[in-house]
Amino acid sequence: MARWLRRKTKRDEVGVVVEGAPKEYVSRSQGEMIWSAFKRHRIGNVGTVIILLFVVLAVFAEFIAPYHYGKQYRQYPYSPPSTIHFRNEDGSLSRPYVYKTERTLDKTTYQVTFPEDTSTKYHIRFFVRGEAEYKLFGIIPSNVHLFGARAEDGTAAEVFLLGSDSLGRDLFTRCLVGSWVSLAVGPLVILCVFPIGIVLGGLSGYYGGGVDMFIQRACEVMLAIPGLPILMAMGAALRGFGLSAGTVFMGMIIALAITGWGGMARIIRGQVLAIREMDFVTSARAAGAGDMRVVLRHIVPNVTSYLIVNATLTIPGMMLTEATLSFLGYGIQEPMTSWGALLNAATNVGSIEQHPWILIPGIFIVISVLAFNFMGDAVRDAVDPYSIV
Repeated sequence: MARWLRRKTKRDEVGVVVEGAPKEYVSRSQGEMIWSAFKRHRIGNVGTVIILLFVVLAVFAEFIAPYHYGKQYRQYPYSPPSTIHFRNEDGSLSRPYVYKTERTLDKTTYQVTFPEDTSTKYHIRFFVRGEAEYKLFGIIPSNVHLFGARAEDGTAAEVFLLGSDSLGRDLFTRCLVGSWVSLAVGPLVILCVFPIGIVLGGLSGYYGGGVDMFIQRACEVMLAIPGLPILMAMGAALRGFGLSAGTVFMGMIIALAITGWGGMARIIRGQVLAIREMDFVTSARAAGAGDMRVVLRHIVPNVTSYLIVNATLTIPGMMLTEATLSFLGYGIQEPMTSWGALLNAATNVGSIEQHPWILIPGIFIVISVLAFNFMGDAVRDAVDPYSIV
């Protein structure tokens, strides 16, 4: 394992550097070197913080969201984001509150508006009990939500932080729940693709010959298949069988894995071909080490850094692929949702013009993809042996 030696000057008891004192050297492991380099990449750190924030929001989505993701408020279709007031009528500061709104048709312009009823204030309260029940971490049953709007007499008002969709469902709640699919698809595809790519690519590169020829021809066949049309066909087939949303989601994961392992196997093959001819591998064979020990002890550790970088850069690509499929209607199905499925409502230019808040799920996609790319760049620079100083 690579080591980095840092010269350390000797200090006396009061902390003053002693000139001419013998120098000490501190050994740093490869992991410490990588972590130190990663911390110096500020944009990568920002991306990592954003990803962690999204993960926390996804884990506690049902607690943070004020409503159930399938709850429909038919009297509020395409309701704009609720206005949160911080001042009273006289201009003095107040606890945050909202007013109830009522759907009204303007007979002059024939446009639907939602004027506020200012007769009653509904203050924003935290840790309130709501109608939507859920299981925290899938274990603890609860109906406590992070916030809600309540008047002094206990009556409630609807709060749509990001507006509502065509069926009156809270877009903020659906964005939080949609993160379950959008954030999970990348890691799950990697868990399926990496084992296949590592095993087949490793066998191809280590043994060569007929094994290499057979595996590489199979990889070329997979790479020649157009990915998006096949994924669309498989998505349509899964939806046609009337399967549950969870089954369709797992089918999408398998489809993405089947169409994505070829490129991974070819890259792993190239890595193994280069490493197997190095001196330390030749020495291990000369010392009598078997193939399994050579692969596990000497080759796999030298491929790990590439796998980590590839994982961080593959996740955003899988997220965009899932978003594309769901946007086109071949991905996740109701009542479950994802950020791409939520963007399906933005296919009509008129809807975008009248209800621009339906584009908000696209902002979540852009931010999360950029965050993963920033983190991937930081990881790539950190594991590069030539960039560590």
